[in-house]
Amino acid sequence: MLKQRIITAAILLPIALIGFFLLEGVAFATFIGVVVTLGAWEWARLAGFAAQPARVAYAAAVAACLVWLYLTPALAAWLLAAAVAWWLFATFLVLGYPDSRRYWGGAPGSLLLGLLVLLPAWQALVLLKQWPLGNWLIVAVMVLVWVADIGAYFSGRRFGKRKLAPAVSPGKSWEGLLGGLAASLAVTAVVGLQRGWGARELVLALLGAAVVVLISVIGDLTESMFKRNAGIKDSSQLLPGHGGVMDRIDSLTAAVPVFAVLLWLAGWGTL
Repeated sequence: MLKQRIITAAILLPIALIGFFLLEGVAFATFIGVVVTLGAWEWARLAGFAAQPARVAYAAAVAACLVWLYLTPALAAWLLAAAVAWWLFATFLVLGYPDSRRYWGGAPGSLLLGLLVLLPAWQALVLLKQWPLGNWLIVAVMVLVWVADIGAYFSGRRFGKRKLAPAVSPGKSWEGLLGGLAASLAVTAVVGLQRGWGARELVLALLGAAVVVLISVIGDLTESMFKRNAGIKDSSQLLPGHGGVMDRIDSLTAAVPVFAVLLWLAGWGTL
Protein backbone atom coordinates (compact mmCIF):
# COMPACT_ATOMS: atom_id res chain seq x y z
CA MET A 1 0.00 0.00 0.00
CA LEU A 2 2.75 2.47 0.92
CA LYS A 3 4.63 1.67 -2.30
CA GLN A 4 1.47 2.29 -4.31
CA ARG A 5 0.88 5.61 -2.55
CA ILE A 6 4.43 6.77 -3.26
CA ILE A 7 4.30 5.76 -6.93
CA THR A 8 0.92 7.42 -7.46
CA ALA A 9 2.05 10.59 -5.70
CA ALA A 10 5.27 10.68 -7.76
CA ILE A 11 3.20 10.55 -10.94
CA LEU A 12 0.51 13.01 -9.88
CA LEU A 13 2.75 15.68 -8.33
CA PRO A 14 4.47 16.85 -11.52
CA ILE A 15 1.13 16.76 -13.38
CA ALA A 16 -0.43 18.95 -10.68
CA LEU A 17 2.50 21.39 -10.68
CA ILE A 18 2.40 21.73 -14.47
CA GLY A 19 -1.35 22.23 -14.40
CA PHE A 20 -1.32 24.86 -11.67
CA PHE A 21 1.73 26.86 -12.67
CA LEU A 22 2.08 26.56 -16.44
CA LEU A 23 -1.48 26.46 -17.73
CA GLU A 24 -3.51 29.64 -18.18
CA GLY A 25 -6.99 30.62 -19.29
CA VAL A 26 -9.08 27.95 -20.92
CA ALA A 27 -6.29 25.37 -20.55
CA PHE A 28 -6.24 25.84 -16.77
CA ALA A 29 -10.04 25.78 -16.57
CA THR A 30 -10.06 22.55 -18.57
CA PHE A 31 -7.37 20.98 -16.39
CA ILE A 32 -9.34 21.69 -13.23
CA GLY A 33 -12.52 20.71 -15.05
CA VAL A 34 -11.19 17.23 -15.75
CA VAL A 35 -10.49 16.72 -12.04
CA VAL A 36 -13.95 18.00 -11.10
CA THR A 37 -15.62 15.82 -13.74
CA LEU A 38 -13.87 12.73 -12.36
CA GLY A 39 -15.04 13.81 -8.91
CA ALA A 40 -18.59 14.04 -10.28
CA TRP A 41 -18.36 10.48 -11.61
CA GLU A 42 -17.44 9.38 -8.10
CA TRP A 43 -20.07 11.56 -6.43
CA ALA A 44 -22.86 9.84 -8.36
CA ARG A 45 -21.83 6.62 -6.63
CA LEU A 46 -21.88 8.36 -3.25
CA ALA A 47 -25.37 9.59 -4.08
CA GLY A 48 -26.54 6.02 -4.62
CA PHE A 49 -26.15 5.56 -8.38
CA ALA A 50 -23.94 2.50 -8.85
CA ALA A 51 -24.67 1.88 -12.55
CA GLN A 52 -22.04 3.25 -14.92
CA PRO A 53 -24.48 4.91 -17.38
CA ALA A 54 -25.95 7.05 -14.59
CA ARG A 55 -22.52 7.96 -13.25
CA VAL A 56 -21.19 8.88 -16.68
CA ALA A 57 -24.32 10.93 -17.41
CA TYR A 58 -23.89 12.88 -14.19
CA ALA A 59 -20.22 13.52 -14.94
CA ALA A 60 -21.18 14.74 -18.42
CA ALA A 61 -23.83 17.03 -16.94
CA VAL A 62 -21.27 18.52 -14.55
CA ALA A 63 -18.82 19.02 -17.43
CA ALA A 64 -21.55 20.84 -19.37
CA CYS A 65 -22.19 23.06 -16.33
CA LEU A 66 -18.50 23.93 -16.19
CA VAL A 67 -18.53 25.01 -19.84
CA TRP A 68 -21.61 27.13 -19.16
CA LEU A 69 -19.99 28.75 -16.14
CA TYR A 70 -16.82 29.51 -18.11
CA LEU A 71 -18.90 31.21 -20.80
CA THR A 72 -21.01 33.07 -18.20
CA PRO A 73 -18.54 34.64 -15.72
CA ALA A 74 -21.27 36.88 -14.28
CA LEU A 75 -22.58 33.82 -12.41
CA ALA A 76 -19.38 33.47 -10.35
CA ALA A 77 -20.52 35.72 -7.49
CA TRP A 78 -23.86 33.92 -7.19
CA LEU A 79 -22.22 30.52 -7.27
CA LEU A 80 -19.72 31.38 -4.53
CA ALA A 81 -22.50 32.87 -2.39
CA ALA A 82 -24.41 29.60 -2.83
CA ALA A 83 -21.27 27.71 -1.81
CA VAL A 84 -20.94 29.63 1.45
CA ALA A 85 -24.60 28.94 2.24
CA TRP A 86 -24.18 25.28 1.32
CA TRP A 87 -21.16 24.68 3.55
CA LEU A 88 -22.95 26.27 6.49
CA PHE A 89 -25.87 23.93 5.83
CA ALA A 90 -23.45 21.00 5.40
CA THR A 91 -22.17 21.70 8.91
CA PHE A 92 -25.71 21.19 10.17
CA LEU A 93 -26.04 17.97 8.14
CA VAL A 94 -22.76 16.55 9.45
CA LEU A 95 -23.54 17.35 13.06
CA GLY A 96 -27.05 15.92 12.73
CA TYR A 97 -26.18 12.72 10.86
CA PRO A 98 -27.84 10.21 10.53
CA ASP A 99 -31.09 12.04 11.30
CA SER A 100 -30.15 14.77 8.82
CA ARG A 101 -30.50 12.34 5.91
CA ARG A 102 -34.13 13.38 5.57
CA TYR A 103 -32.94 16.78 4.34
CA TRP A 104 -30.87 15.38 1.46
CA GLY A 105 -33.77 14.78 -0.86
CA GLY A 106 -32.81 11.17 -1.47
CA ALA A 107 -30.59 10.17 -4.38
CA PRO A 108 -31.76 12.95 -6.74
CA GLY A 109 -31.25 15.55 -4.03
CA SER A 110 -27.79 14.17 -3.34
CA LEU A 111 -26.88 14.75 -6.98
CA LEU A 112 -27.95 18.37 -6.66
CA LEU A 113 -25.89 18.74 -3.50
CA GLY A 114 -22.96 17.37 -5.48
CA LEU A 115 -23.21 20.39 -7.76
CA LEU A 116 -22.78 22.66 -4.72
CA VAL A 117 -19.73 20.66 -3.70
CA LEU A 118 -18.00 20.55 -7.09
CA LEU A 119 -18.95 23.57 -9.19
CA PRO A 120 -17.95 26.34 -6.73
CA ALA A 121 -14.56 24.71 -6.16
CA TRP A 122 -13.85 24.86 -9.90
CA GLN A 123 -15.14 28.43 -10.12
CA ALA A 124 -13.05 29.58 -7.19
CA LEU A 125 -9.84 28.11 -8.61
CA VAL A 126 -10.49 29.77 -11.98
CA LEU A 127 -10.99 33.10 -10.21
CA LEU A 128 -7.93 32.73 -7.99
CA LYS A 129 -5.82 32.00 -11.06
CA GLN A 130 -6.86 35.37 -12.53
CA TRP A 131 -6.17 37.44 -9.41
CA PRO A 132 -2.82 39.01 -8.39
CA LEU A 133 -0.36 36.30 -7.27
CA GLY A 134 -2.89 33.75 -8.48
CA ASN A 135 -0.55 30.77 -8.48
CA TRP A 136 0.61 31.51 -4.97
CA LEU A 137 -2.93 32.01 -3.73
CA ILE A 138 -3.75 28.50 -4.93
CA VAL A 139 -0.62 27.15 -3.26
CA ALA A 140 -1.50 29.05 -0.07
CA VAL A 141 -4.96 27.52 0.35
CA MET A 142 -3.64 24.05 -0.41
CA VAL A 143 -0.81 24.43 2.10
CA LEU A 144 -3.28 25.61 4.73
CA VAL A 145 -5.40 22.50 4.24
CA TRP A 146 -2.46 20.10 4.02
CA VAL A 147 -0.77 21.51 7.12
CA ALA A 148 -4.06 21.26 9.00
CA ASP A 149 -4.48 17.64 7.87
CA ILE A 150 -0.96 16.71 8.96
CA GLY A 151 -1.28 18.53 12.26
CA ALA A 152 -4.64 16.88 12.92
CA TYR A 153 -3.24 13.44 12.14
CA PHE A 154 -0.33 13.63 14.57
CA SER A 155 -2.23 15.54 17.24
CA GLY A 156 -5.14 13.14 17.01
CA ARG A 157 -2.88 10.10 17.32
CA ARG A 158 -1.09 11.55 20.33
CA PHE A 159 -3.88 13.27 22.23
CA GLY A 160 -7.16 12.22 20.59
CA LYS A 161 -9.84 11.20 23.06
CA ARG A 162 -13.04 13.11 22.33
CA LYS A 163 -14.71 12.12 19.05
CA LEU A 164 -15.45 14.98 16.69
CA ALA A 165 -18.25 13.39 14.65
CA PRO A 166 -18.46 9.72 15.65
CA ALA A 167 -21.48 8.94 13.48
CA VAL A 168 -19.65 10.23 10.39
CA SER A 169 -15.93 9.65 10.94
CA PRO A 170 -15.07 7.83 14.19
CA GLY A 171 -11.33 8.36 13.73
CA LYS A 172 -11.45 12.15 13.99
CA SER A 173 -11.16 13.88 17.36
CA TRP A 174 -11.52 17.38 18.77
CA GLU A 175 -7.88 17.21 19.82
CA GLY A 176 -6.90 16.46 16.24
CA LEU A 177 -8.99 19.37 14.98
CA LEU A 178 -7.35 21.76 17.43
CA GLY A 179 -3.88 20.44 16.59
CA GLY A 180 -4.46 20.91 12.88
CA LEU A 181 -5.85 24.40 13.43
CA ALA A 182 -2.88 25.36 15.59
CA ALA A 183 -0.44 24.11 12.95
CA SER A 184 -2.09 26.08 10.16
CA LEU A 185 -2.24 29.24 12.27
CA ALA A 186 1.43 28.87 13.13
CA VAL A 187 2.32 28.67 9.44
CA THR A 188 0.13 31.69 8.71
CA ALA A 189 1.81 33.68 11.48
CA VAL A 190 5.29 32.80 10.23
CA VAL A 191 4.41 33.86 6.67
CA GLY A 192 2.85 37.09 7.92
CA LEU A 193 5.87 38.00 10.01
CA GLN A 194 8.26 37.21 7.17
CA ARG A 195 6.26 39.39 4.79
CA GLY A 196 6.09 42.22 7.28
CA TRP A 197 2.34 42.34 7.75
CA GLY A 198 1.02 44.85 10.24
CA ALA A 199 -0.95 43.84 13.33
CA ARG A 200 -4.32 44.34 11.61
CA GLU A 201 -3.31 42.35 8.53
CA LEU A 202 -1.91 39.56 10.65
CA VAL A 203 -5.03 39.28 12.81
CA LEU A 204 -7.28 39.22 9.74
CA ALA A 205 -5.06 36.60 8.10
CA LEU A 206 -5.21 34.41 11.20
CA LEU A 207 -8.98 34.73 11.41
CA GLY A 208 -9.33 33.95 7.71
CA ALA A 209 -7.00 30.95 7.99
CA ALA A 210 -9.04 29.62 10.92
CA VAL A 211 -12.28 29.90 8.93
CA VAL A 212 -10.74 28.16 5.91
CA VAL A 213 -9.31 25.32 7.99
CA LEU A 214 -12.54 24.76 9.91
CA ILE A 215 -14.63 24.70 6.75
CA SER A 216 -12.11 22.32 5.15
CA VAL A 217 -12.88 19.88 7.97
CA ILE A 218 -16.57 20.14 7.07
CA GLY A 219 -15.66 19.32 3.47
CA ASP A 220 -13.83 16.21 4.62
CA LEU A 221 -16.65 15.16 6.93
CA THR A 222 -19.29 15.78 4.28
CA GLU A 223 -17.71 13.31 1.89
CA SER A 224 -17.25 10.87 4.78
CA MET A 225 -20.94 11.26 5.57
CA PHE A 226 -22.02 10.39 2.04
CA LYS A 227 -19.56 7.49 1.87
CA ARG A 228 -20.85 6.11 5.15
CA ASN A 229 -24.41 6.42 3.94
CA ALA A 230 -23.50 4.60 0.71
CA GLY A 231 -21.60 1.93 2.66
CA ILE A 232 -18.29 2.43 0.85
CA LYS A 233 -14.76 3.12 2.08
CA ASP A 234 -13.28 5.05 -0.86
CA SER A 235 -14.98 7.18 -3.49
CA SER A 236 -13.28 5.01 -6.15
CA GLN A 237 -9.97 3.29 -6.92
CA LEU A 238 -8.81 5.75 -9.58
CA LEU A 239 -5.69 6.62 -7.57
CA PRO A 240 -3.96 3.42 -6.41
CA GLY A 241 -3.09 3.66 -2.74
CA HIS A 242 -5.05 6.90 -2.36
CA GLY A 243 -8.63 5.91 -3.14
CA GLY A 244 -10.49 8.26 -5.43
CA VAL A 245 -10.31 11.85 -6.60
CA MET A 246 -12.93 12.96 -4.07
CA ASP A 247 -10.90 11.37 -1.29
CA ARG A 248 -8.05 13.72 -2.19
CA ILE A 249 -10.01 16.92 -2.81
CA ASP A 250 -12.86 16.68 -0.30
CA SER A 251 -11.37 19.26 2.08
CA LEU A 252 -10.42 21.58 -0.79
CA THR A 253 -13.94 21.60 -2.25
CA ALA A 254 -15.01 23.50 0.85
CA ALA A 255 -11.83 25.44 1.58
CA VAL A 256 -11.18 26.94 -1.87
CA PRO A 257 -14.55 28.71 -2.40
CA VAL A 258 -14.54 30.12 1.13
CA PHE A 259 -10.91 31.21 0.70
CA ALA A 260 -11.85 33.03 -2.51
CA VAL A 261 -14.81 34.74 -0.86
CA LEU A 262 -12.69 35.91 2.07
CA LEU A 263 -10.07 37.34 -0.30
CA TRP A 264 -12.78 39.08 -2.30
CA LEU A 265 -14.20 40.62 0.88
CA ALA A 266 -10.68 41.82 1.68
CA GLY A 267 -10.54 43.54 -1.72
CA TRP A 268 -7.98 41.21 -3.26
CA GLY A 269 -9.85 40.44 -6.47
CA THR A 270 -13.11 41.04 -8.30
CA LEU A 271 -16.01 38.74 -9.05
